[in-house]
Amino acid sequence: MRSVKCFLTVRLVNNLWVILTAVVIMGFRAVAVVVPRSNCYALDNSSRIVDFLSIRVGWIGQYFEYGDKGGDLVVRFCKDVENRSQAEGYIDFGRFNKFNHFVAGSGYVDFVQGFYNGDLAKCERSYDKMGRTAQVNVICGNCLSGQCKGGLGCICNVTYDEPKCRVFVELAIPCEKPGPRVFEGFTVGFHPRSWEIVYNGMTQLGFERARDDFSFKTEQTHVALYITAIASVSTLVEKPSFKVCPEKGLKVSLSGSAAMGSHPTTLSPTILIVNWRCERASDSLYDVNITIPVKGYDPIQFVLTKMCEYRQDQEADPMRGWAIFGVISCIFIISSAIFCCGGFIYKTRAEQLRGIDALPGMTILSACLETASGAGQSYSRPEDFNGSFTNQASWERPPASAQATWRSNESKYGSI
Repeated sequence: MRSVKCFLTVRLVNNLWVILTAVVIMGFRAVAVVVPRSNCYALDNSSRIVDFLSIRVGWIGQYFEYGDKGGDLVVRFCKDVENRSQAEGYIDFGRFNKFNHFVAGSGYVDFVQGFYNGDLAKCERSYDKMGRTAQVNVICGNCLSGQCKGGLGCICNVTYDEPKCRVFVELAIPCEKPGPRVFEGFTVGFHPRSWEIVYNGMTQLGFERARDDFSFKTEQTHVALYITAIASVSTLVEKPSFKVCPEKGLKVSLSGSAAMGSHPTTLSPTILIVNWRCERASDSLYDVNITIPVKGYDPIQFVLTKMCEYRQDQEADPMRGWAIFGVISCIFIISSAIFCCGGFIYKTRAEQLRGIDALPGMTILSACLETASGAGQSYSRPEDFNGSFTNQASWERPPASAQATWRSNESKYGSI
């Protein structure tokens, strides 16, 4: 009975520990500003993100209708705008495509939606042949006239231009409290002009959490990340930090200009090098949560996933050998210079030598050069040389006995 209680107690403690760890990790990741899964979002005038998909489930495509004499105008939120009339039927005034045509407004207008590439009939001369277009001015709350109190909102007013190739719509909807503040103009990518990880201050899908299909292989011991920011606000970027989960098994360090605190710009990106080495093989993935603080904004956070299929031995520093070689070379050069200077001073003062002859080793070098240039040659003394020509002409050969006697008596000297 006691063993059963101990087992249940241990299991309960383990479960609580797992739950607490998960809560801490989720709390750590909750700060990250992740790009919404749909393009139905916008940044307000204070750079805070407003995701309309998270405000209400099924908000995308929400139906709003406005009736007048010319027919009924229908707005499907983040979908399209069209006019329906018995005389002309359905006329398309544009669609909300994959590009983000959702920007912050001004004045009483909070956001502006753009709808393009509508019907081209009777609008062939429109700008850039875009056909009919629509602009939806989104008002958070009620209309200026007091309409749309409560509910999901309504269309306040509709205005057509003269050729009816463009329509302006005022739409009032309830808007909740905006999300975190986004550091616009900030990017992180694997190349100086790319933004696979962070774009416009928002973490891209695939790097917001650990993913097997976005993981790095075991043999990749480092990865270089390029960071850019708008020059006017680049000084707000601080030094990055990291956290590894699980804590043991993967050794991680940061280096590069970004790790040293350099401020990135669009013209001169900074480099953040993530060095990692597997100290323990594991079937599960390692999460490296990197945080880049920004003054006055929510921090930039993203997750790099690392695989450790086998243990990696510590690699020798490739610069260590060059460092040792440089130290030895400096010692040799300095000692040679001291030796040459000391020998030159000694020979100048003690042996009274001047010029190049006072350099250490010049005597030995001169002897070697003279020996090499005069090897196998000999000469007789001047008096013997002159005496051999006193009794004979220069073209006459002396007798053999006399020649032998002369050669045996002559002295030979080696060149010095």
